This record gives sequence, C-alpha cells and structure tokens, in this order.
Amino acid sequence: QVQLVESGGGLVQPGGSLRLSCAVSGSGFRINAMGWYRQAPGKERELVARIRSGGSTIYADSVKGRFTISRDNAKNTVYLQMNSLKPEDTAIYYCNVGIYVVVGGDEYEYWGQGTQVTVSS
Repeated sequence: QVQLVESGGGLVQPGGSLRLSCAVSGSGFRINAMGWYRQAPGKERELVARIRSGGSTIYADSVKGRFTISRDNAKNTVYLQMNSLKPEDTAIYYCNVGIYVVVGGDEYEYWGQGTQVTVSS
C-alpha cells in the first residue's frame, strides 16, 4: 500500500507564508519525481512545482521567486514553501508522486487528497 498525506493548508493574508507537506508511506517501492499541482474554482489543474530524485526543479512562471519545492528522501516527504502569497494563489493544492516497485520495476503515480489554501484579507 502507498499512501500520501498532505498537510499545511489554511487561511493566510496576502503577503503571508505557508508550508505544505506531503508524506508518503508504504514499502516495496522507490520514489522518482514529486510535485505539487493546484486547482482553483472554474480553472484547470496546473503544475506548480516539480522536483526529481536528483534534486532538479521546475516551477510555474506565476510562482517563480516566491515558492520553493524541496524533498527529504529519508522521510519520503516533499514540501512546498510558499512566500509572498497572493489572492490568486487560492486553490486546492495536490501532491503528486511517481514511484516504481522494487520487484519488477512497474511505475505508478499517486495523488494526495488535496489541501485548501486561501489567501484573503
């Protein structure tokens, strides 16, 4: 079994900060890339940030310079540090993880349950 548990969402004022966490539990697999996506009401789900196992990262243009993605491989956890938050950052944020099974090498993707981030004064 592979499970993803997200935490860290909430209500914050414009200019504030939040840190999202996504912890992966289970056994018999290794993690490849990890990422964060978000979906606002009436909009398509979009990639926010992605980090590969080697540490390389990509960001959506709208969050560059404000958000930072990182991972702790020992804890099987990915983080999203969000600074200088804007109202347009309001969305449900989803964790996404790619894994491969040690025996056989099959690859799978998993999604977290989503956590609400609301930026409002």
